[in-house]
Amino acid sequence: MILEPIQAEGGVNDADDDYLRGVRQICDERGILLVMDEIQAGMGRTGAWFGFQHSGVKPDIVTMAKGIANGMPVGAIWARDDVAEAFGPGDHGSTYAGQPLALSAARATLAELERLDAPALARSQGLTLRTALEALPGVAHVRGRGLLLGAEITAEALAGRTGGQVAQACLDRGLVVNGVTPTTLRLTPPFIITDDQIDEAVGIIASVLEEG
Repeated sequence: MILEPIQAEGGVNDADDDYLRGVRQICDERGILLVMDEIQAGMGRTGAWFGFQHSGVKPDIVTMAKGIANGMPVGAIWARDDVAEAFGPGDHGSTYAGQPLALSAARATLAELERLDAPALARSQGLTLRTALEALPGVAHVRGRGLLLGAEITAEALAGRTGGQVAQACLDRGLVVNGVTPTTLRLTPPFIITDDQIDEAVGIIASVLEEG
């Protein structure tokens, strides 16, 4: 069973904690391995080191990439000891996993994330960003955790536009967001984003929605 604790590309849909615990129970009862895809939700992004930690669930395998090396292509997995024993030399490989340059970048990135206390930054600045977005007239609600957020835009604010078109209008004003669904903007700013930058970003979104 492979799950994302927060479905990032699908519109920032966070799985209910009780749902994840229920999946873990079913996997335990039936001898099924539970794999958590943390490629986007991991490395502190949601306010915990991994998204699954919010629910207290312990997966059997966890996949990681993207944030683990701050842009340097690398992927990694970790697994329970008894599961990892199923792998032998040559059973698995990838272009960027295990080579010195990528792993040096990963090691340096992990050290910096620990120094910054990335989960704490995500919780603090994520709350500031969420609060500001929820105050916008054109935002119906905000999904996600920490600094992985999806703002659902009202039909009135879209005014016939798609989320992608709204995202492009934001980009034209210097703000990078992602229209992951026809009605959702995804925001995944850096951990070091400041309050002033959040105010500027939300102001740009507000101006774009007002144009509708």
